[in-house]
Amino acid sequence: MSAENIGSANAEFRPKPPRATRTVVAEGAVIPNASEGAKAGDPHSTIPVAYDGILLLGFGGPEGQDDVIPFLRNVTSGRGIPDERLEEVAHHYRHFGGVSPINEHNRELKAALDAELASRGLELPVYWGNRNWMPYVTDAIDAAHADGRTKLLAIATSAYSSYSSCRQYREDLADAVEATGHQSDIQIDKVRQFFDHPGFVAPFVDGIRAGIAELAERGITDLANEVEILFSTHSIPTSDADRSGPPERGFGPGGAYVAQHLAVGEEIVSRLGFPGAWQLVFQSRSGPPQVPWLEPDINDAMQDLPGQGRKAVLIVPLGFVSDHMEVMWDLDTEAMETAEELGLIAVRTATPSTHPTYVAGLVDLVEERLKGTPAADRPAVTDLGPWYDVCRPGCCENKRLGFQPALSGVAP
Repeated sequence: MSAENIGSANAEFRPKPPRATRTVVAEGAVIPNASEGAKAGDPHSTIPVAYDGILLLGFGGPEGQDDVIPFLRNVTSGRGIPDERLEEVAHHYRHFGGVSPINEHNRELKAALDAELASRGLELPVYWGNRNWMPYVTDAIDAAHADGRTKLLAIATSAYSSYSSCRQYREDLADAVEATGHQSDIQIDKVRQFFDHPGFVAPFVDGIRAGIAELAERGITDLANEVEILFSTHSIPTSDADRSGPPERGFGPGGAYVAQHLAVGEEIVSRLGFPGAWQLVFQSRSGPPQVPWLEPDINDAMQDLPGQGRKAVLIVPLGFVSDHMEVMWDLDTEAMETAEELGLIAVRTATPSTHPTYVAGLVDLVEERLKGTPAADRPAVTDLGPWYDVCRPGCCENKRLGFQPALSGVAP
């Protein structure tokens, strides 16, 4: 059965694979399971690599009411959270029939990548695997290996640097390679974090332009005084944020995660020539209340805006590549309700999804690794990039878990 069929709504549930206990580093290499272009651990790989397959890495989501609790068990694996508490947070999914849109979005993205690769004459099949729901990363690797593909390039559906958005995907790869028994006969690299690649940024610019036009139709034209842009991203524990990115870069509070979002927001506002105010806000906080997470929450941030003369907000899901459950519930439902209560007109702009420029940008990232493009020739719209092909030592530690086995980076 193919990895894609394993992800169907009628598939029989299987738990996610266990954590890896170690990684295997080949003789003369620094990076486990790496290609000749990345095995030495240089920040940017400038050796052309003849990859023979693409791994599309997703978060995963339930595809029916019966999937919701097993999915949440996967998400919270190792934390000992009882089912009755999981049911308390399951209402987001229950509200939408137990179906997260994320798997269907990844099927659509896979099809779009297939088409873009074919249009460029690149015979690279795309294998899709998830962290928390079927098809798992193990399914994708098994499917690739069964097809004789042994040199894979991974694309994670997450643009920024943090434990959950980068390092955890690299740990997923280590888990899957060990669980499938392919530690000695498969190589896996990963494309750089693409937060400031023009292919990722351009769809947000287009989305905001469309949002401004919609506000004008609703009578809001004084952008400088009446409108505030709220760039929204997933909140994470401040301890994880502070540890995001290479320690030697010295990003300070919020780490690379906050710095990258702020830099992209600044670029978007500058490109639009937007004359009004904007801010970075956060959403989807979870976990115990005594643990500090990044703030302000988008709903709290909106409370002060009417008193500042704002009549409208443009809500931009800057931290998301598609309309995940967090977008549908936290923005399209809760944030919209807050805006209505405050008398604010609110427009939520589009995510990149399968925007042609975004899809083309992802394939550009593949091509720069196929060709070994020097860092100086790689596009990046902020001064923070282009980001690293091989994650640096100590990057994106999870304070609670510490460093676990991971691919595509220098230990730990």
